[in-house]
Amino acid sequence: MHQLNEEIRDSEIRLIGATGEQLGIMSAAQAQRIADEQGLDLVKISPQAKPPVCKLMDYGKFRFEQSKREKEARKNQHTVEIKEVRMSPGIDVGDFNTKLKNAQKFLSEGNRVKVSVRFRGREMAHTEIGRDLLLRFAEQTGELASLEKEPKMEGRSMSIFLSPKAGK
Repeated sequence: MHQLNEEIRDSEIRLIGATGEQLGIMSAAQAQRIADEQGLDLVKISPQAKPPVCKLMDYGKFRFEQSKREKEARKNQHTVEIKEVRMSPGIDVGDFNTKLKNAQKFLSEGNRVKVSVRFRGREMAHTEIGRDLLLRFAEQTGELASLEKEPKMEGRSMSIFLSPKAGK
């Protein structure tokens, strides 16, 4: 946080005008008088410098512009989400292709995708079917994504993570 007006207690400071011109080195009291005459605030912008640097500015306006810039920066950044695609071992070609298209859409948007196969009942005896399914899925999204790690069994489901390739 910046020090303002009366909070600045340094014996001498370097003062910069509202338009960026150097006004020289003077006491904090003198600088405060100049700020009051111009109807501006005295703001310490560089406390580490010798002597500390203070600037004449409208502090309320400065804070408003700063928050506007931060809001703009937040609007432009993209958060990477993990999207999930679930299948069963007995999935048919049409359904498989639909899931594949969805996953490709998620990857092209820059999100990571968790692909999982859920085993029910006797399907647990044939987990290799699910493993083959996941590997085939990873292979078909090959140009968009890279497989993070081999298929892993967790309880009754097996899953893989796909992350978008850089430069897409």
